[in-house]
Amino acid sequence: MKHLKNNIKDYTIRSLTTKDLDAYNALLRYAFQVTEQELTEVGWENDEIKQSKFPVLQRADVVGCFDNDSLISQFAVYPLDMNIYHQLYHVGFITSVCTYPEYSGQGIMATLMHKSLSHMRKRGQSMALLYPYSIPLYRKFGWEIISNKISYIIKNNQIPKIDDIPGYVRRVTWENTDFINLHQQFAAKTHGCLYRNSLAWEEYWRWDEDDTVVAVYYNSHKKPQGYMVYLIKENVMYIKEMIFLNREAQNGLWRFIRAHQSMINEVKGNTYYNEPIAFEMADGNIKESIRPYIMGRIIDIDKFLLQYSCKPSEKDVCIELDIHDDFLSWNNKSINVLFSKGRCFITEQKAEYHIKLDIASLTTLLIGYKSAMQLWKLERIDAPRAAVETLDNVLMHEIPYISDYI
Repeated sequence: MKHLKNNIKDYTIRSLTTKDLDAYNALLRYAFQVTEQELTEVGWENDEIKQSKFPVLQRADVVGCFDNDSLISQFAVYPLDMNIYHQLYHVGFITSVCTYPEYSGQGIMATLMHKSLSHMRKRGQSMALLYPYSIPLYRKFGWEIISNKISYIIKNNQIPKIDDIPGYVRRVTWENTDFINLHQQFAAKTHGCLYRNSLAWEEYWRWDEDDTVVAVYYNSHKKPQGYMVYLIKENVMYIKEMIFLNREAQNGLWRFIRAHQSMINEVKGNTYYNEPIAFEMADGNIKESIRPYIMGRIIDIDKFLLQYSCKPSEKDVCIELDIHDDFLSWNNKSINVLFSKGRCFITEQKAEYHIKLDIASLTTLLIGYKSAMQLWKLERIDAPRAAVETLDNVLMHEIPYISDYI
């Protein structure tokens, strides 16, 4: 075991390159306790396991902390684009966050996080996302829950019966362009959805079995309108993802699922639309569970607001936001925001209302997961009720759809 040092200055912090692949992979495997046996059981060879992380070090921003020549902690940021109320935002998805246990409790991870978020700000990425292994831990650094994941189990006799669908479903390859393009179309119309670049698609398929299937729904004009990714195993249909551009495609995909009724005992799947599906079922007595999924954090409030969309129908209003951010000092300030004609402007104009809140509450508010009134009732906003109601009136309220876990 290495000798413990008491000061972060005793270590070296630098960006990782492809030359650090072995150390990067070893730390990941140790931290998440992924064994050779578990990986080879799903078809991975030793060299493939190692090389699978090579693109991460090529295309992501990975910062590491070293004790002499030994990598002891790392923090990676994948560059992605995100649809936030129909504006394209450059964001970063945080992943590969891990530290060897003997070095924990020394502030190393907080240092790497601050350095990475500072890099993001310089690159124009005003928002960060992550899948949390500890919600309380990340809340300490200004992160907050912004999306849900709903899991469901449907017995084969509960699969909805749908007739008179004008289109048809075809099974296609993983590389099918209709399938790939459908996700791009879906992301362009869906608040919160991430646009998948090549690195995101590689991660999407990383641990899937070879017999995972893609099925695309085409309308009567042979235009792709929706798809589902699924696996049938031990009499269960596992639905990894189902997206659709319209109701017809949704019904067409459920009809396709029902066509497997004699082959399966139940359907297990996940949805990220944040609407329980039981209500739509003829037999709504299905099992559904909901849990927090993705956390987010605004990195640069000024840049975030300058892109941000609000309700164009509401009259102009200027609100002072007194933002508390202990971790990123540049966000710790008061700003006057003019909500006008569907856009936001940082202004010197006198504010009509004053609202005080922390960066975590502001993040979940502006992304749509919670309304201002909900946060006010939770005592996460300090303001008169009239100010809270006015803020809710000018904001749009859609809970984001985030299905990717990088």
